[in-house]
Amino acid sequence: MDTQGDAFFFSFARARDAVAAAVATQQRLASHTWPDGITLCVRMSLHTGEPVVGEEGYVGIDVVRAARICAAGHGGQVLLSAATAAIVGTALPEGVRERDLGQHRLKDIDQPEHLYQLDVDGLPSTFPPLRTQGEEPLDFEHRLEQRINSYVESRIEQALVGPGAFPAELASGLPKLAAGGLAIAFLSLCLLAAVVVGVVLLVRFLF
Repeated sequence: MDTQGDAFFFSFARARDAVAAAVATQQRLASHTWPDGITLCVRMSLHTGEPVVGEEGYVGIDVVRAARICAAGHGGQVLLSAATAAIVGTALPEGVRERDLGQHRLKDIDQPEHLYQLDVDGLPSTFPPLRTQGEEPLDFEHRLEQRINSYVESRIEQALVGPGAFPAELASGLPKLAAGGLAIAFLSLCLLAAVVVGVVLLVRFLF
């Protein structure tokens, strides 16, 4: 379809065909005997969208998204967008599994992208962290921790509001208000910490 530097863009009529082609290519690359005993590792990405046909081929945000997903990977790794993973479902080639990598922020893409990795029997499946602009893992404990931190910070900010935010007649009472607010924030933190411990223990017990 197109090239960009040493990268090649291919289009397929069906997402499943694209997955099969990526798997077959990685297997061929791994089994081939390269000169001087080198190992050639190629990163790949698969995305399903509706690009616009321009004078020089496909253009549009979906082409950019496919390129950004590929740039986040490492040699030998095959990444899938959420759209491709949803279409393919469980209809994967034999010996191939999907691994959920969570949500990640990609360059020039406003919304986080949920990414998946193809694990192929006989090929490497462990790679360094994706090269993205900050992961947003879907792990329950991480999300809960982020929300708790945000809540506690907001309560502390409310407790420490400066005198300029109040009428002059209330300014004299601000020290007491601040102290009371800090006490409430501290108690809230303790209660939330207890809830977190209980929820985490419950999740780990169930799963």
